[in-house]
Amino acid sequence: MKINDTQRIGAYRSYQQQNDNRVSGATSKHRKDEVQISAEAMELLGSQRAEDPGRAARLESLKNEVSTGTYHVEAGELAEKLLPFIR
Repeated sequence: MKINDTQRIGAYRSYQQQNDNRVSGATSKHRKDEVQISAEAMELLGSQRAEDPGRAARLESLKNEVSTGTYHVEAGELAEKLLPFIR
């Protein structure tokens, strides 16, 4: 009576060899990611940095109101602004 069939072990080994080849091939071909920012995007980024001080002060006050929980939104005004998008 045979307990270990040699054909089963051979089938496993061929699968293992294929898997090893696939893994070793994938690791040898590493590519680096690149990001390229266009001139237009750089111009927009520069314009965002040079924002006026009044806007910066308004944004800072809004951040403070939101963080303290004192910011209040008028439901009617919000509904009026959303209505054109719903229709």
